[in-house]
Amino acid sequence: MLARWPAPGRCKSRLVPGVGRARAAAIQARLTQHGLAAAAEARRAMAVAGAAGGRGGGLELVLAASGLGPGAAARWGRRLGVDRVVAQGTGSLGLRLQRQLLRGCREGASAVVLIGSDLPALAAEDLLEAFRALEHNALVLGPAGDGGYWLIGRRQATPQLFTGIDWGSDRVLAQTLQLAGQAGLDAALLAERHDLDRPADLAPWR
Repeated sequence: MLARWPAPGRCKSRLVPGVGRARAAAIQARLTQHGLAAAAEARRAMAVAGAAGGRGGGLELVLAASGLGPGAAARWGRRLGVDRVVAQGTGSLGLRLQRQLLRGCREGASAVVLIGSDLPALAAEDLLEAFRALEHNALVLGPAGDGGYWLIGRRQATPQLFTGIDWGSDRVLAQTLQLAGQAGLDAALLAERHDLDRPADLAPWR
């Protein structure tokens, strides 16, 4: 999961006009906890399935943090119950996603699934479905209602999927699928989900 430290005035800037800095930070904190709880539930399900099928391995929960130093990030990760905390690093969203995918692949992960921390409807089954899709597809994407994607998963690092993308626009998913097609990668699409970025996005959750 890529997540920003939930400090007032330093996260969820597009929510601030509608709810204020403190509330926006509280929402960020709650969404991060929710996403990691879904991931932890998915890990438990994978562990049970692996034990029943006699398979090893499992899901490692990694928090790619930004907005705070290494020591504070490590303490935050311990409070959240993740296995490990790494730095997101600098650069565009594409560069940060590419960096985390490359890191996971270099460390020997059989598959890497990346999500953000603004998904109120995320469920463990979404993540399990993503890993199942990667057993038969080169790429898995979770379409977002704003034209982007809320999840991307690969078994190998593919830098070209993150270059030439109009990040923040409603063309992100379409451009990514186009690049995938050019690279000969078959893509599986999950159910559409809506992230929570603007005050209007809060309406279904009030």
